[in-house]
Amino acid sequence: MSPPGRAGDPYDVASIAAGAVDLAMLDARMTGCRACPRLVAWREQVAARGRRSFAGQTYWGRPVPGFGDPAARLLVLGLAPAAHGGNRTGRVFTGDRSGDWLFAGLHRAGLANQPSSVSRDDGLTLAGVRVSAAVRCAPPGNTPSPEERDTCAAWLDREVELLRPTLRAVLALGGFAWRAGLAVLARAGARLPRPRPDFGHESVCQVGGVTLVGCFHPSQQNTFTGRLTEAMLDSAIVRAAEAAGLTS
Repeated sequence: MSPPGRAGDPYDVASIAAGAVDLAMLDARMTGCRACPRLVAWREQVAARGRRSFAGQTYWGRPVPGFGDPAARLLVLGLAPAAHGGNRTGRVFTGDRSGDWLFAGLHRAGLANQPSSVSRDDGLTLAGVRVSAAVRCAPPGNTPSPEERDTCAAWLDREVELLRPTLRAVLALGGFAWRAGLAVLARAGARLPRPRPDFGHESVCQVGGVTLVGCFHPSQQNTFTGRLTEAMLDSAIVRAAEAAGLTS
């Protein structure tokens, strides 16, 4: 097996992730993962070139760990870090337009102490919530391959396992995250409903004592076109928060 934090192939990823005794160790090990050559090359290429609007900033350029309350009752699950968002800042949904929408919505729901997130050290804290992604490296075209998805799943498996004593709900941002949420809960031993629930905005299903809630992803493609409005986002967040027992 590769040294901790230097995952080299799918078998190593599963072994290294499973050996993490807490979320801090899991996050530290994850940030050293180099298991998927295409993703490693892309994230590092983006980090080296940067973007003119972020001139002078040093990109993170590594896998991006989850963030938030270590005893979270609600897990907010996205697809993957944005090339110039989490791949730049080192914190999931931080420094991009999707994150602007998400954290503003969490703030309106009383689950975040501030409505925006621009860097890892900006003071943002989450109450009862952890935010994560199904794939931890920024993928080309925002589209990981099935092999990359499956290799990376070991990190999410262990993350959910460590959260399981408190976890009551998952808010899945988009169809990819919805399917990943169903899959990780099934691998944890939960029996999935039959037929398997389809993704939709505010779709809800119960899986092994966890409530899975769907929400359109707060991507610019959805928010600019009005497919997802602030009211729709707020409604999905409140529904997931209620399922998690985070509302009075």
